[in-house]
Amino acid sequence: MSVDQHTPGGPDPDATPTGLKKVVGASMAGTIVEWYEFFLYGTAATLVFSKVFFAAGTSELDAILAAFVTYAVGFFARPLGGIVFGHFGDKHGRKKLLQFSLVLVGGATFLMGCLPTFNQIGYWAPALLVALRFIQGFAVGGEWGGAVLLVAEHSPNKSRGFWASWPQAGVPAGNLLATVVLLVLTATLSDEAFLSWGWRVAFWLSAVIVFVGYYIRTKVTDAPIFLEAQKQAEVIKAASYGVFEVLKRYPRGVFTAMGLRFGENVMYYLVVTFTITYLKVEVGTDTQTILWWMLVAHAVHFAVIPLVGKLADRIGRRPVYMFGAITAGTWGFFAYPMFNSGHNAVIMAAIIIGLVCHAFMYATQPAIMAEMFPTRMRYSGVSLGYQVTSIVAGSLAPIIAVWLLNRYSSAVPIAWYLAGACAITVVAVFAARETKGLALETIDLADAKNLATEAELLNAGLK
Repeated sequence: MSVDQHTPGGPDPDATPTGLKKVVGASMAGTIVEWYEFFLYGTAATLVFSKVFFAAGTSELDAILAAFVTYAVGFFARPLGGIVFGHFGDKHGRKKLLQFSLVLVGGATFLMGCLPTFNQIGYWAPALLVALRFIQGFAVGGEWGGAVLLVAEHSPNKSRGFWASWPQAGVPAGNLLATVVLLVLTATLSDEAFLSWGWRVAFWLSAVIVFVGYYIRTKVTDAPIFLEAQKQAEVIKAASYGVFEVLKRYPRGVFTAMGLRFGENVMYYLVVTFTITYLKVEVGTDTQTILWWMLVAHAVHFAVIPLVGKLADRIGRRPVYMFGAITAGTWGFFAYPMFNSGHNAVIMAAIIIGLVCHAFMYATQPAIMAEMFPTRMRYSGVSLGYQVTSIVAGSLAPIIAVWLLNRYSSAVPIAWYLAGACAITVVAVFAARETKGLALETIDLADAKNLATEAELLNAGLK
């Protein structure tokens, strides 16, 4: 059911606010920076870290598996970051927390480029890598909710899906940037030079782009609806923030968001991370060719996401999300045979199809999740639903895929694993409410009425 309510005689909620494009640019700038760094690690886990930070195992897949375990540490840190940043972001504003997260992830990534190797300091190398990965994941955990909400809360009701999808497009843009940097380095350096010092340059470059992203984010402010919610929270002392409050009052929203996230998250990391491993180890493709395929696929992904966001405004959040979940669930059954074909165009097509299927879920997430919670706890709600799922979805997806490939010497079990993950998301789509055109003020009004009713009952001694 679509809802579109606003105060008669007030400002038009469907008019594009002045400065919205600047807000979108600021959100995207930081998102590109943070996901450049986060996904740089994912690519390096296969190409570099398994060789320089870990002892040689019995097979190449053993070392890669060890690298992916440290990769998963970042995902375990993300819910903690989401909870902490969500609490303070709901209390003090989205902008301040977004600036802090940018500096934190940039510092951790730069230091990764300075780490000694396993041959130099032994097991201290992977230990330090894990510590920095945890900090990186903690910062990224706080980034997503703030970035998408900064845009969603500034956006008109009827086009929130389109505008809020742009920070999502920053993710493939960051991945694209990381791929370009690695492609240039691997093309200009010998394998020995790249493994010795060349890979470090990609991590050191994060310092430059952090400064750019931080500067852009100083030029925006929090949305009027958030500033109004802050004023109301000062008046209504019963209002509170944080993970316990949002779980107490909006459990359906949190668990629905988790289900929506599950299949999408598994899908993404199978396509962009495990695919690199599969093509390199099983198909025998060289690194530069894989990176070129990824480059094209990320560019297509970037272009498709805003188009899907616009479609979600037109026909609704649920049908668009459902289409993405169902098509993603079938991807593994035809993608791995396409990879095994050995034909460049066929392999690249499989990667692109995977990311297009993913876009139908990913582009719709900011709007549908933002429309589940009131402003005073929206940062906590979306961060909790989005980031906690990463522990059992994206963090484990490459590890499970590598284990299945090692165990069965076949990609068919991986395809079934993906199908099962997407089935969970299909159930969540059925459970979700259609919120196309919903005014965020409507949610805040209902929340305020509930708080007022509770306060009256307390005063009357009935609760």
